[in-house]
Amino acid sequence: MKGPRSHPNPLLAGWRLGGRAAAPSLYYRFIRRLCQVAMCPVWKVRVFDRHHEPAEGGAIYICNHQSYLDPMLMSFALRRPMNYMARDTLFRFPVFRLLIRSLNAFPVRRGKADIAALKEAVRRLERGGQVVVFPEGTRTHDGRIGKFLPGAAVLCQRAAEWTVPVLIEGAFEAWPRTQALPRTGSVVVQYAAPIPRAEAQRQTPGEFVERVRQTLIEMLADVRRRVGRPPIEYPAKD
Repeated sequence: MKGPRSHPNPLLAGWRLGGRAAAPSLYYRFIRRLCQVAMCPVWKVRVFDRHHEPAEGGAIYICNHQSYLDPMLMSFALRRPMNYMARDTLFRFPVFRLLIRSLNAFPVRRGKADIAALKEAVRRLERGGQVVVFPEGTRTHDGRIGKFLPGAAVLCQRAAEWTVPVLIEGAFEAWPRTQALPRTGSVVVQYAAPIPRAEAQRQTPGEFVERVRQTLIEMLADVRRRVGRPPIEYPAKD
């Protein structure tokens, strides 16, 4: 079995991206590089299988949620710009709201069906953008990957050409939700092969999000084995 790779999609090389993909702005590139320079030495970030980034078309990235670092970690090694569904409380502070909006974030109300946020995500996907969602709805309490909210399946099955599962491991140890400030650590980000929309549509929404969740659970077990961390046990019914 081949091990994970760390090179980008060769179709997305250079300043001008291939296909119909929109290239990130100079500002976006600057912030992305700033995150790489600032975060990689502190958390020893390693990124694998980023060649799975689709070269074009609307793509939704389904990611587990370990810490406040996750939005930056999951996307800073990708070539195309990312759009972020972020909880609405983050937009209360004017300066921070200006920053995250400038990086393509838009609000979603947590704990309820936010039709406006779904419509905005659909609009961006249909324009060929990439959108990241954290379908657990909140950061993990213990490192396990929690149940996924089914709303993500609507985007995967109706609007996105591709669904890309993304695994983050190590951010929970670096910045658990019970800790006010982060500490140093070692973080791995790994992408799975994109799932085309036609394949996602063969399952019910609940079945599809559970399929993606199980893919991430298997990736988590593999990553923890590779880096020498003990496995995470799940209840038999989970």
